[in-house]
Parts: sequence; structure tokens; C-alpha cells
Amino acid sequence: MKLPTILRATAVATTLAFSAFTFAADVDHNANANDVAIQGYDTVSYFTPGAPVKGSSDFTATYKNAIYKFSSAENRDAFKQDPAKYAPQYGGFCAFGVTMNRKFDTDPLAFKIVDEKLYLNLNSQVQERWLTDVDGFINTAEQNWGGIKAKPDSVLAE
Repeated sequence: MKLPTILRATAVATTLAFSAFTFAADVDHNANANDVAIQGYDTVSYFTPGAPVKGSSDFTATYKNAIYKFSSAENRDAFKQDPAKYAPQYGGFCAFGVTMNRKFDTDPLAFKIVDEKLYLNLNSQVQERWLTDVDGFINTAEQNWGGIKAKPDSVLAE
């Protein structure tokens, strides 16, 4: 192969690789392989009476390149008006994990609303520990988040 052909092929491959990363959820946001946040749960439903509910593919919105699903058009529209109000703290990573400079996935049913903010935990056992000092753990997580939010979770979940 001639040098110009190799250079063009390399440029095309590099462009394709970077464009794939452009569509992936931001590293500071926890989403599955399909870029769906909170395992498809309706984040607005956490702020209404009753238990959180699964969202539908019929009602979606994108925030930080993650796809949020909603149970109704009303919830989707409320989210679109103020996504930062409804999006989980620490990009949807485990709030207790962030206190340890780690990014762990979460169980959407292990949650707590504190000062009108949604916090998720890895599971109910981790949440029990987190609930022993919510304010202290939030303060620690707030200090840690700036240093880890831009790091890939695969590096921090070890």
C-alpha cells in the first residue's frame, strides 16, 4: 500500500473511533450499553408519592448523552424543563461509592431523596451503611466527585 492510502485509511479509522465515543454517555454519567440511565426508571417518579416506576421508550429525553425513560409525557416534559433537578447525583453512580473515590453501578430501588436531590446506592446493604451518616457521606462525596467524575468508571470500579 502506498503512504497516502495508509494515511487516508488511518484518518478514516480515527474519525470513526472518535465519532463512536461522541454518542456514548459521558463518563460522568452512569448508563448501560444502550446509554439508558437508571436502568430505564423514570427519574421524575422518584419525586412523586409512591415507589419509582419504570419508564417507557415512548417517552424519552437525553441528558449528558444518556437516555432517560419516563412513564408519561408530563414527567418527560418536567425533566426537559429542569434536568439537573431530577437527574441523580454523581451522574447516577453509587453515592456511597463516590465517598470511596469509586464509581459503582446502582440498584434503582436503593435510593433516597435528600434536600430535593436523588441519591442512588449500589444495593440495599450499601444503602443501609450510607444511611448511618447521610450528611457526612454527602459532604465527602461532594469533595471527591470533582476528582473522579471525568475518569472512566472501569478504572474506578476496581
